[in-house]
Amino acid sequence: MYMSRQVTPRYLELAQALREQLDSYAAGDYLPSEAALSMSFGVNRHTLRRAVDELIAEGRVLRRKGRGTCVLPRPIIYPVHAASAYSKTLEHMGFSSEAIVLSKRKRAGTAEEAQALALADNEPVLEIETLRLLDQQPISLISHCFAERHQDLVQAYKGGSMRLYLGQQGVRLKRMSTLIGARAPSQRDALHLLMPRHTPVLSIRTLSCDADGASFELSNSITRADRFKYHVISGEQHEV
Repeated sequence: MYMSRQVTPRYLELAQALREQLDSYAAGDYLPSEAALSMSFGVNRHTLRRAVDELIAEGRVLRRKGRGTCVLPRPIIYPVHAASAYSKTLEHMGFSSEAIVLSKRKRAGTAEEAQALALADNEPVLEIETLRLLDQQPISLISHCFAERHQDLVQAYKGGSMRLYLGQQGVRLKRMSTLIGARAPSQRDALHLLMPRHTPVLSIRTLSCDADGASFELSNSITRADRFKYHVISGEQHEV
């Protein structure tokens, strides 16, 4: 009995060869041009592009129009527990972290926000949207939501760690709950996070309370799933 031999497509062989070469690149480096890679591997540019598309889908590289194909950092394993503070945790891991304010607005709260933040009747929500950078590369979009009654505490925030800022105002937060999901990024999300639309993002909903146990902040973030892995740690809750 003769069995047909499975032949691996050339572009998949090429993708594997490129994966092995990535170890010699640092995050932020650019691969040689498509023309140079095609010549180096002895393939046409169509085959080369299909191979690179495999690496893009895996979150290893990103094709930037007019600049080339950039090597992305490897995923970061971030511990999630009651006391975890985003900026502090990442800085302890050796990363530089920065948050830039994109917008501030007052709006009507949703039913979910009204329940989570214990809003009074018709009490608006204060929403501050930030872009989180890690080693100067965009990693997350975060929407921080507060009840209007906390306006005096949050209105002077100008960027950086929200928890650190609130701690300086005398509000020490601890995480009450975290809900983790996934979805496709919108066009705006992808532009801010410098990522392809077909790569999913992690959606993180976190409710934090103050020292008295009263809910204080509801944050909704989207994070590049190709850059981040969350390690959920159970145990006793501590203040940040």
